[in-house]
Amino acid sequence: MKSVDTIQLSRAARIFVLLAAVCGLVFDGFELGLMPVASLSVSKSLLGDGYTKELGGDWFARFTAALMFGAALGGILFGRLGDIVGRSRALGISILMYSIFAGLGAYVETQMQMLVLRFLVGLGVGGVWPNAVALATECWPDKSRPTVAGLMGAALNFGIWLLSQIAKNWHITEDSWRWIFQLSAAPALLGLGVLALLPESPAWLASRSSSADDEKRGRAKPMSLSTLFRPPLLRVTLMGILLGSIPLIGAWAASKWMIPWADSVTKDVLPGYKATAQGYWAAGAVLGSFMGARVAVWLGRRVAYAAISIGATALTMLMFLGTAPLAPSFLPIVFCQAFVTTLFFGWLPLYLPELFPTSARATGVGISYNTGRFATAIGVFLTGALFTALGGSYVAVGAVGSVVYSLGAIAIWFAPDNSQLETRLGGD
Repeated sequence: MKSVDTIQLSRAARIFVLLAAVCGLVFDGFELGLMPVASLSVSKSLLGDGYTKELGGDWFARFTAALMFGAALGGILFGRLGDIVGRSRALGISILMYSIFAGLGAYVETQMQMLVLRFLVGLGVGGVWPNAVALATECWPDKSRPTVAGLMGAALNFGIWLLSQIAKNWHITEDSWRWIFQLSAAPALLGLGVLALLPESPAWLASRSSSADDEKRGRAKPMSLSTLFRPPLLRVTLMGILLGSIPLIGAWAASKWMIPWADSVTKDVLPGYKATAQGYWAAGAVLGSFMGARVAVWLGRRVAYAAISIGATALTMLMFLGTAPLAPSFLPIVFCQAFVTTLFFGWLPLYLPELFPTSARATGVGISYNTGRFATAIGVFLTGALFTALGGSYVAVGAVGSVVYSLGAIAIWFAPDNSQLETRLGGD
């Protein structure tokens, strides 16, 4: 077997890999944050006189669900592609996917056209995360992994913060929203650069070389997708899915309703307030997602996840029930809520890759993180219906959705305690 140690990347190459992975995730976050700030403006423009508050909230849920379904499917398909053809190739293709289809959103004429494009954008959005995380963690040594995992988590939320600053200075309105979708096509240049220039993971190259040698001797075959759903990997796959699902469902069934809530309250008196609110949220999220991996190291994987779950539940309820847009306490509470709820997204890039062998790592991470988006899409549809049933009450739907976070405080105790593992991600 060819040792991973014999094909280590240079420090310059590792930095290049990390920058490409982080940039891919920054623009991933830009796409995730786009519809929460643009949805109502898009709907008002395309629906015209048929627009109502309830219909606007319903279409926000539909756009979100379409993105989540696409991201769930894309994470599985492109995660598998990353294990077959390489992390860097799958990463480049994923970036091109979300860039091209996001840019086409500037030319839609109906809500259904936008709905289809959001699904296609989601395919690329979902494909970036498992390949970026697998590539970066495999190219950097174990001692750097908490920092690398923190950067992976922070990158997504930095993209949301970047979008908020753009929207704060150049307002997205029903008369002017197509430009933001045109801007969303710019990362296609990054995707082309990744495909042409980015080096591949040494661990993946070594595992493919080993698999090929073993196949020639008739002793082994490349790991199939079904292997993840058979012992001994079945339990870790199911736990990975559950632990990846809880923060995603909580975010989109509860936290993300904060932005259209702020928009609905302030649009006539302070049009830029929704972007300001998203900016506070994203600033807290950048810090929280960066610190999540370090909290996992300090407290241990399971204690950290349980504590984050309890804190996320309490602060999300406080955000919806204890304050309101334009109140002096609103923006500070939004910042704190974001910090705590996004600790999950620094925890996950550290924990999930530790569960799976190199030959199935991108697939396993992709399934764990993105299967939750199927549940998220269903949850968003249900909260959209709940929103309508509650008479368009953002407060009620956000408070009910916050309960999802509390499930993590129970689920984590059935998961492996990776704090006790001596896992080397460079090879298995």
